Amino acid sequence: MSVSRLGDILLRKQAITKEQLDDVYREMKLSGDSLPLTLIKKNLFTEEQLAKFISTSFGRPVIDLSTVEINPKLTTIPIDMMRKNMAIPVKRRGNSLTIAVVDPYDINALDEMGFVSGCQVDVVIVLESQLLNKFDQLTGAGQQLEDVMGELGADDMEIVDTEEAAMDARSLTASTEEAPVVKLVNLILLDAIKRGASDIHIEPYEKIVRVRYRIDGVLQEIMRPPMKMRDAIVSRIKIQSRLDISERRVPQDGRIKLRLSKAKTVDFRVSILPTLFGEKVVMRLLDPSNLQLDMEKLGYEAGDLKNFKEQVHQPYGMVLVTGPTGSGKTVSLYSAVAEVNQPGVNICTAEDPVEFNFMGINQVNVNTAVGMDFPAALKSFLRQDPDIILIGEIRDHDTAAIGIKAALTGHLVLATLHTNDAPSTMTRLINMGIESFLVGSAVNLVTAQRLARRNCAGCTEPVEIPPEALIDAGMKEEDIGTFTPMRGKGCGKCNGTGYKGRVGIYQVMPVYEEIREAVYADKNSDEINAVAVRLGVKTLRMAALNKVKEGSVSLEECLRVTVAD
Repeated sequence: MSVSRLGDILLRKQAITKEQLDDVYREMKLSGDSLPLTLIKKNLFTEEQLAKFISTSFGRPVIDLSTVEINPKLTTIPIDMMRKNMAIPVKRRGNSLTIAVVDPYDINALDEMGFVSGCQVDVVIVLESQLLNKFDQLTGAGQQLEDVMGELGADDMEIVDTEEAAMDARSLTASTEEAPVVKLVNLILLDAIKRGASDIHIEPYEKIVRVRYRIDGVLQEIMRPPMKMRDAIVSRIKIQSRLDISERRVPQDGRIKLRLSKAKTVDFRVSILPTLFGEKVVMRLLDPSNLQLDMEKLGYEAGDLKNFKEQVHQPYGMVLVTGPTGSGKTVSLYSAVAEVNQPGVNICTAEDPVEFNFMGINQVNVNTAVGMDFPAALKSFLRQDPDIILIGEIRDHDTAAIGIKAALTGHLVLATLHTNDAPSTMTRLINMGIESFLVGSAVNLVTAQRLARRNCAGCTEPVEIPPEALIDAGMKEEDIGTFTPMRGKGCGKCNGTGYKGRVGIYQVMPVYEEIREAVYADKNSDEINAVAVRLGVKTLRMAALNKVKEGSVSLEECLRVTVAD
């Protein structure tokens, strides 16, 4: 939460009471909203009243941002930084940059904008609603949304009470077929595909609905549809994904298949969750055309790729891929399977759910509701004469035990697991109840991974980084000065973020004999890690710093996705 003196100014000028300000600060901690937005939400000010007060106390004018034409090339400030600081450059003269802000008392925001732009900052005051509309226009969503909203009449749809247990399904179905709702939902789906988003979040709050996309691993707010469309949007998505539109009390999961052309189909995995102010929708985009199965292009360093390939070509044993949700584990497994998918090989996979289908691979969708869980699928696989078994995720003792047994009895087992790094994967399996001698004997290789945003090729440029910052990040002193740090400055190609696409950061740990002995001796993950590093295994931070040296990843991104050793 940014530090602002606005609250003290309001209190000193007796615009609000101490009790009201304390209540506002409590609300801010719960909601994460800014001080101006919270003041407006609490009905202490209208947007115009607050802007007028700030203008008078700060001594700067309020401008009508809707009449100002913003030049995206005015500065190098990324659009996501503008959104975070609720500020936008409107004019530049020499080394002086005029920035329209909602809260000029947020000193941290002004300092960051001045530092990144390299200019002396002057401010004018603006309404938050106008600022958000301008952000939408800069990212290309605003005009399309305005076109769709322009067709809405005041009485087109009404909000249904969120506490109402049942709804009139017939009337709600009819409302979702009206053109504006259909167009808006289609716009959201198509725009997400165009921007290369991996997830869409449609989130209801007390007085707003917001739509965010996860682009290159980071959520970005795209638009705020009218509140009166909230339930109709959700119901339209439910109809498309064959869900029960009258059920609003329990979570639901479904799927939408969108055919863009004869050659291109995109699947959306839909999850609907009841929240305090309505149902939140999250859609995961599964675009086969974006699936990268060439192991050479995933970002592995040459030695790590050689080790990984050697192990996926072994006749038996276990290869584990670990990392948090959204770190690209599934893509790594699919690329490994594609590497060994030959007519003479029987490959069976158990996935929850199957994200992409492949010719020549027997894929099973896990369905716990009918008893088809991971252990049941794996037991059946062992009677299907498999050569290679892929386990979507090892979640419990039974799944781990069957996988280990298969790896020790002549099968190659590929699986994912949720751990922080490669060495802790060994102890995680032991903590699940697997004997340490079985873990040490069965596991041949573990790779931990993260996805980092790649510097935009269209605007990447050298940046000055103090040697102390590089050393603090984990860089060796002898490496400093041997490379040029790079960072995207922001352009139209990357929507002003400085990043375009992602690259994998990998810690590949072959289970050498010394590592097996450490596992047999029940060593903890730190001790196993020390052995691995001594044998030449790079940690995730080391691997990320190598990407910084190459110039493909910025230091900020390296620090964001990895932790210090």
